[in-house]
Amino acid sequence: MLLKEISKEALTRPLSRSEVLGMLLRLTVFGAVTYFGFKWMVDAIDPTRRQKIEAKKRAEKLMKQIGVEGIKLSEYELTIATHLVDPGALKVTWQDIAGLDEVITELQETVILPFQKRHLFHGSKLFQPPKGVLLYGPPGCGKTLIAKATVRVAGCHFINLQPSTLTDKWYGESQKLTAAVFSLAAKIEPCIVFIDEIDSFLRNRSCSDHEATAMMKAQFMSLWDGLSTDTDCQVIVMGATNRPQDVDPAIMRRMPSTFHVSLPRQRQRQEILKLILSGECYSFQLSSDVELKEIAEKTEGYSGSDLRELCREAALHRLRDFVRKEQMQCIGRQRQADDCKESSTDEGLRTITQTDLRLALERMRESKAGTVTRILQDTPVD
Repeated sequence: MLLKEISKEALTRPLSRSEVLGMLLRLTVFGAVTYFGFKWMVDAIDPTRRQKIEAKKRAEKLMKQIGVEGIKLSEYELTIATHLVDPGALKVTWQDIAGLDEVITELQETVILPFQKRHLFHGSKLFQPPKGVLLYGPPGCGKTLIAKATVRVAGCHFINLQPSTLTDKWYGESQKLTAAVFSLAAKIEPCIVFIDEIDSFLRNRSCSDHEATAMMKAQFMSLWDGLSTDTDCQVIVMGATNRPQDVDPAIMRRMPSTFHVSLPRQRQRQEILKLILSGECYSFQLSSDVELKEIAEKTEGYSGSDLRELCREAALHRLRDFVRKEQMQCIGRQRQADDCKESSTDEGLRTITQTDLRLALERMRESKAGTVTRILQDTPVD
């Protein structure tokens, strides 16, 4: 309308320079208002539009970084591609995992060997890697570490899938994102799709499930089975959970390879302690009186993460002693009217002793007992 009025006025009479500039200014303001109004309307309709654009840029950068080029991806596949992990960036190897030799050996034979020796198993259906692998056991026992090490050693692509990525407020978008998971994995195979805490995403179905959630689970399982139509398709869905009883039976059927990552036994706890304490060349210097066998005997029921926390607490004891010693020296110099400097000694931190480990164990026991007591107090009595 504004453009029509300006054109009509320009045809009826000659315009001065100031009038022309005024008309151009009016057109510029009108165009800017129209543009930003249209942009605001688009953003109001789809609030996630900016996040999708940024995700697309991150995905393209990440795929170039891991060497995946020349593959055309859809908008939904680019969204899933933002969860790709560069295997070279993972620093976890089998040497970083102690006490799980049996699980590691079986994983190497079941999962890694078909990836690495693909040319030997070409055309064979029996020697293909399993469609699904489930790691289950108590929390803090190394399930996620095993998944990272598997990807690092196998040298395949790795999608760390978050269930929240597949949820969208628009009807049907979740199903398209679910389909994009498997289409992207098939394009960049060999690939492992890892779902941590899989029980929160693919838990037992019931009539009380939301329609969108039920459809997403159904499509996920349908597409998962669809990978079997191509015998050479090397895509594995790997899940980790500490509540396998909550995983849907149909999902368990699609995970024929299950590995129980249990709490470490005494010999395994001793190996874990040795690995943790020898992992740092400077921070963890051990005294000659350290007996890891004694600590392993007294840590029945402790997970790998509990043992790491125990070692961290023992290492802090020598830091506390170092700080106290500096404070005492500072007080002594103050009495002598000397300046107190921050660096008052060159002795450095002392080594970790057996006493440090025992004190750390006592602190861990008190912490665990206090947690159990709070849980019992908060639990309602029937």
